This record gives sequence, C-alpha cells and structure tokens, in this order.
Amino acid sequence: MTVQDRKQIKLSELEAALYSAGHPINREDIMQALGSRSEKMVLRYVEELASKLRARGGALEVKTLTGNRVVMQLKPEYGKMVRQFTNRPLLTVGPLKTLGYIAYNQPIEQTQVLDYRGVHIYTQLRLLEDMALIVRERNEKGIIIKTTPFFADYFDLSHDPEKSRTQIIELFSNLHPELMARD
Repeated sequence: MTVQDRKQIKLSELEAALYSAGHPINREDIMQALGSRSEKMVLRYVEELASKLRARGGALEVKTLTGNRVVMQLKPEYGKMVRQFTNRPLLTVGPLKTLGYIAYNQPIEQTQVLDYRGVHIYTQLRLLEDMALIVRERNEKGIIIKTTPFFADYFDLSHDPEKSRTQIIELFSNLHPELMARD
C-alpha cells in the first residue's frame, strides 16, 4: 500500500467519522478514530478534507470550530431547501420557545423559565439537555440554565452571549415569528 493510499484511507475515515457524528467532534476523538497521536497530522487531514469539499462545490462543508472541534455540516444556503425532506423538525414550537427564552436571557434561573413558560418546561428541559443544547448547573440560588457551545454551533451563532442575543432574535423570528410572541 502506497503512502497516497494510506492518506486516502485516513481522509475517508475522517469523512465517515464527521458524517456519522452529526455534531462537532473534538480533535482528540478524531485522533483516536484515525489511530494517530499527531495533532498536526489530524489538522492536515481536516484541512485537506475541507479543501476537497470546497473544490467539489457540493452542499457539505467541514468547519473548524472553537474549542478544537470539527464538524461536517450542510452549508447554510441549503437549509431552507432541505427542510421539506426532513421527517420532523429538530424541535417543536414549545421546546423552541423555551430554548429561545433561555438563550436570550442566559444564564437564567430555572424558576424564571418556569414562571415564564409554565410547568410543562420540565419535560422540555430534559429534551434540550438530552440534545446537548443546554446545561443546568446548581448553585447557591438554585438551578441556573445556559446554552452549550453545541447550541451556538448548531444554529451558527456566536459563542459570546452578548453577540448571540441579536442573532437569536433574528434567527427565531425568521424561523417562526410566533416564537417571539408570549403565550
């Protein structure tokens, strides 16, 4: 087997790992998946795969994110078109409203979310946690909720809560104008 053959196998393994994950993967996990101890080598594979996808001009892209994470995702310009092919939305309106409220007001006490959204939020919070979109942390005041880096990555938002507030208003009002109304 030639060096080029081994390289192509590693690129294919990287592509398979990123595609199957469906979420950002940290470099350490990629190194483990590729059987490599060299971060430089893994970075070269990531850059080469990203370059090949760009050159091909398809709908997928590989992005390097903050926190040494890498993701394969659909380019944003294809999001609206593919919605017709998805079986169901990622989140229904209720959990989306709860998530939007949390994201806009974070960090926020769970009692505030309960007061605003009602008792049905407990099931929604578990769902949002299971999807790795929020974290709940106990402190002296009670339970504090905030979004995760995966939330920012998934919705292509800034990791800075101040910057993301403006982005959240635009995103949620474009997705579902009814999300911005209180019910």
